[in-house]
Amino acid sequence: MVARAWKYDAAPHWVVPGVYLGSDAAGHWIFQAGGAFVARPGAGFFAASDAVCLVPHQDGSASGAAGTGVSTREWVATFYDEGHPAGMRVYVDVSTAICWRRLAPAGWELNSVDMDLDVVRTAGAEDFIDDEDEFTEHSAVFGYPEQLAGSLRAAADELLAAARAGEGVFAAAERTTVTHAAQGWFDAARAAPSSNPH
Repeated sequence: MVARAWKYDAAPHWVVPGVYLGSDAAGHWIFQAGGAFVARPGAGFFAASDAVCLVPHQDGSASGAAGTGVSTREWVATFYDEGHPAGMRVYVDVSTAICWRRLAPAGWELNSVDMDLDVVRTAGAEDFIDDEDEFTEHSAVFGYPEQLAGSLRAAADELLAAARAGEGVFAAAERTTVTHAAQGWFDAARAAPSSNPH
């Protein structure tokens, strides 16, 4: 599968390859292998370490945001373990228009609109909201509707509060370690021969 993000003006943003692992009460989990090529227009890099990505359930028939520690579904989170060289542990992209599309002849594409605000955790630092200046700028330049901008700002605040409190999927034994929710999915990905890059 591939995760494809866009900006609000329909400009293409990051494209990240992955392997779908499964779902639980929190949402859908995707393995993103270290060494995979990640790109957006004008930029690209090889992922420095393995990661697992969580996409909350979006439809009403699923459990919604249950198990995530927050009520909003307007986000996609990437979790890292101790293998990340810069100490990244959690990176949450506040997003909207999150949806899945089938690829031909096989596979899935996860689409989302990246709305600038990010909740970030690194080892040894307090969780924080990043790119608030970009959000303010794009709100004016792209004309974010007031209701949407307010909803996304509230989502970022709720996500930050849950991360700092170590609630739901953001709980970890220590802030320097992988979260409890993500650890099992790391283990599952590395045990599967088809997705094991090592």
